[in-house]
Amino acid sequence: MLFSAPAAAQVLGLPVVNNGVADGLSIAADVGFANFEALTSLSASSATTIGASASIGLGLVGLTGTLAHSLPNLGDNLWSPGISGTLRLIGGPLIPLRVVLLAGVAHWQVDSVDYTHVPVSVGFAATIPLPGFAIKPWIAPRLDVLSSSPPVSGSSSESRFGLSGGIELELLLGLRVRASYDQVFAKQGNPSVFSLGAGFSL
Repeated sequence: MLFSAPAAAQVLGLPVVNNGVADGLSIAADVGFANFEALTSLSASSATTIGASASIGLGLVGLTGTLAHSLPNLGDNLWSPGISGTLRLIGGPLIPLRVVLLAGVAHWQVDSVDYTHVPVSVGFAATIPLPGFAIKPWIAPRLDVLSSSPPVSGSSSESRFGLSGGIELELLLGLRVRASYDQVFAKQGNPSVFSLGAGFSL
């Protein structure tokens, strides 16, 4: 079986967040709590991940780079870099509903095995304006591909269905706080990730 835990995530240990294209330049930090259900590569049942990301949006398209540091309850700490691109298919400044296509790639290494994670997601998001802030719920089903080199258990890749969702509060002066949940429906176990984060639009 592949190391499929928070490959539930864009990077190891964090959800695939697909709630829209960034508005200009923004930065964010997240803390993820992952369930490594049925994963023996780490000899761990859970992990905490700290991640930092930077995003830039130019009209309909956006780009995000992320670096995550995972701390399993057993085993060595792991680093995972990743990058994703977004394309807004539907929605705009005067339209409260958005449909966004996301594709990304992330990498990490466990016990001399290199893992590459490729999520392809369609996100559905809304904006609910309120006095002083806005609420932004979203949900995003996806195709989730995880490959390993050299192959693990006789297989070099696995394709699964993934689902993530969350809610973001957009406050005054560009400040944002968010909570996200992510689950992958794998052949063995359904690894999941919950995260809390904050960001700022520059």
